[in-house]
Amino acid sequence: MNPSSAGWIKKFIKEFEKTELCLPFADDSAFYQALKQSGFIYGMSLSSIGNKVVSPLKLTHEELTKINLLHSLLYFHFEAFPEHQYPEAVQKIVSFYKHLGKGKPGLLQKLNFSQSPNENLEGIINARLHENGHIEKTEITSIFTYVLLFIDVLAFRNYVNGAEDDLKLDFESLELMAIQSCAWALESKEKPKKYDLVVIDMLHSALRHPLVFDSDHGIEFANQIKSRHDLTKLFFLDVCCLGIWDDKVLEDQEVQFLKDFEQRIVAGQHFAQQSLDDLRSFSIQHAKKVQLFEHANPIKHLYKTSSDMVKVLILRNKNRLIKELLESGELLKLLTLSTVRDLNTEEKQKVKEQLLDVCKTIPSLTLFLLPGGSLLLPIMVKLIPKMLPSAFNDNAVDD
Repeated sequence: MNPSSAGWIKKFIKEFEKTELCLPFADDSAFYQALKQSGFIYGMSLSSIGNKVVSPLKLTHEELTKINLLHSLLYFHFEAFPEHQYPEAVQKIVSFYKHLGKGKPGLLQKLNFSQSPNENLEGIINARLHENGHIEKTEITSIFTYVLLFIDVLAFRNYVNGAEDDLKLDFESLELMAIQSCAWALESKEKPKKYDLVVIDMLHSALRHPLVFDSDHGIEFANQIKSRHDLTKLFFLDVCCLGIWDDKVLEDQEVQFLKDFEQRIVAGQHFAQQSLDDLRSFSIQHAKKVQLFEHANPIKHLYKTSSDMVKVLILRNKNRLIKELLESGELLKLLTLSTVRDLNTEEKQKVKEQLLDVCKTIPSLTLFLLPGGSLLLPIMVKLIPKMLPSAFNDNAVDD
C-alpha cells in the first residue's frame, strides 16, 4: 500500500478486516493510547496505530498520518455502528467532511468528486493534510495542522453519535478549547522566553476572546471542557504538555498549572502525570527521529520554520497581495501602524478580520481560513511590512 498513490484506501480495506481495526483495543482510552504511541497525537506519526504493518515501503510521516487518520475515523464509525461494513463507513466519513466543509473556503472547493467514495475520501484526506499550503517538509505542518487533526476525529465521533446538526459549531468549539488550553499552558511559564511570547500572541490571535485562566470566564470555559468526553480532556492535557515542553525540564509553576487544569476538567483523575510521562517516554524513544526534540527550544524552531513558510507564501503572491491591501485602506493603515507600536485588542481584531477577508480572494492564502491557519496570522502581520516595502514606504527602492 502506497498512501501517496491513488487507490490506497481500497488497498487498505482489502488488506484489513474491519475487526482488526477495533478488536485489539479494550476501549476508547486504549485506542487513544495506541494513537499517542504512534505519534499522531503529537503531530508526528512515526508508526501506524498499534505498530500494525501496513506497507512494505518505508512510509513518510505524512503517509503514516494519512493511515492513522483513516484508521481513527473508521474505528469510531465501527464503534458506533458495528453492523456496518466499509462502504457505509467510508460514505459516512465523506459526508462528515462535506458537511464540515460547507461554506469553508479551501477545504473542498478544489476537489472534483467522483462516483467513488474511496477516491473522494483520498482527495479529502490529502486536502486536509495539505491545507496549510504547498511548502514541502515544513515543521509547522506536523506541529500545528497535524496536532489539530485529532479534532477531526473527536468531531467525527460526536457526529456518528448523533451530533450532526451542530457539527460546525462543535468543531469550532473543540478547536478553540485546544488553542486556549495551549495558550494557558504557555502563560504558566514563570519566565517565558521570547519565542514563548510570540507563540502566545499567535494563539491569542486565533481566539475570539482570549481568557485568563483564573478569571470567572476562564473557570466557566474550563467547566465547558469538563462536560466533554474523557478522550477530549485527555487530548487537551496532551496539548498543554506539548505547549510547555521546552528543554525537557518543567518548572514548578508549569507542573502546578497542569495539576490545577486537570483538577478543573477531570477532578479526581491523574491524567496530567500520565500525559507528561507519555510525552517524556516518546521524546526519549524517538529523540533521533523527531526534529522537535532535537532542538533546545522547539518553540523557537517552530516560530522560525513558520516564518519561513509564511514568507514564501507572501512572496509567491506579492503582486496580488499588494493590490488587495491597497484597496483596503483601514487594513493598510493598521498594518503600517503595527510597525511603530503595538496594536490594541480592538485594532488586532480588525486586522485579523480584514486580513482573513483578503485571504479569501487569494487561493494560496486560504490556508489562513482553515483549522490551525489563523495561528499563523501574527507572523503574516509582522512579515508583510518587511516583505512588501513598496506598499508601506513611499521612499522604498526596489532591488
